[in-house]
Amino acid sequence: MNAHAPAITGIGVAAPTGLGTAAHWSATVAGRTGIAPLTRFDASPYPVSLAGEVPGFEASAHIPSRLLPQTDHMTRLALYAADEALRDSGLDPATLPPYAAGVASASSMGGFEFGQRELQNLWSKGGQFVSAYQSFAWFYAVNTGQISIRHGLRGPSSAVVSDQAGGLDALGHARRQLRKGTRVMLAGGVDGALCPLGLVGQLASGRLTGGDDPATAYRPFDSGADGHVPGEGGAYVVLEDPESARERGARVHGLLTGYAATFDPDPDAPDADGLERAARGALKDAGIRPEEVAVVFADAAGVPAADRAEAAALAAVFGPAGVPVAVPKALTGRLCAGGAALDVASALLCLRDGSIPPAVYEVTVPDEFPLDLVVGTARPLNGGSALVLARGEGGFNAAAVVSPAP
Repeated sequence: MNAHAPAITGIGVAAPTGLGTAAHWSATVAGRTGIAPLTRFDASPYPVSLAGEVPGFEASAHIPSRLLPQTDHMTRLALYAADEALRDSGLDPATLPPYAAGVASASSMGGFEFGQRELQNLWSKGGQFVSAYQSFAWFYAVNTGQISIRHGLRGPSSAVVSDQAGGLDALGHARRQLRKGTRVMLAGGVDGALCPLGLVGQLASGRLTGGDDPATAYRPFDSGADGHVPGEGGAYVVLEDPESARERGARVHGLLTGYAATFDPDPDAPDADGLERAARGALKDAGIRPEEVAVVFADAAGVPAADRAEAAALAAVFGPAGVPVAVPKALTGRLCAGGAALDVASALLCLRDGSIPPAVYEVTVPDEFPLDLVVGTARPLNGGSALVLARGEGGFNAAAVVSPAP
């Protein structure tokens, strides 16, 4: 196993399944869905009526009042998750050298809701009614910037834009900085734009379902799958140099032992193999064999062609014996760049508690999908590591391996 794997010492979550790590994991392992009728705006003119909305989030209770006028809802959720991750790590950034900690975030939308409101002000009232904060509140890198300012994280920072794959790519960027000598990186992604502007952008993909039953609308790998439900949220984790974590006696949730990314110029082509190559690359990077993987957290597109491609990739890597496959996205919807980051958090909690979270929809897996899908109730985890897979719109693929701390 990778001897220099970063230690993951903190987890922070804002998800449709719960605000905070404990609430999210309790709902996820019990199979309680966070998908419900969309309430953030009147969705009746649109062909989508369901969404995964983060419950119980009152921004004023968690975000300093001075930040409220300059932040989008998505950025406020990101600040919440980052705060929780740092608290969970027990690390006070103020005690570190000035450039010892940085931030790596993933985003695919930016602050679309903020931007939509200011554009409406521009056209209905005039330019003098547009907030000066519009200059950055909509931007893809805004979460990285606001988090680094709030916590004084002045080390190397980045923002990656590779859609669903971004949550893993941000961890890959963070690991690269740790290898260069940075002690701590806060990494992950919180994303989503449940507003008209954000929704029409997602509708353009043709991959959203029009189903109106929260229990069955989004059902990855099922013979009746017809798309996914949009959602908001995600997770951040604290990645730390392993020696530094040991020196301060940090609790370690797990290790990021492997990561790989690939690109398919045409991800829908019959011979596209980018996801398989990413999975194999992450296992090789981790220094483990396929049989040492105890669970896969699938990308789970909920689109027949994409599900078929993922099932083929898993069969190629793990052979006829297969591996348990978890699809907790079915409880949240797809969270854009936040989805894979949330899967990493769930994988760490799965390793901690020895319990694989279930899909709870009634599933009919097509014969061409040779999958051991975990459905109905949680299943015991039989040791080993977790492989997390993600694919982004346009051909991005990423895979990460998280393993128990020694």
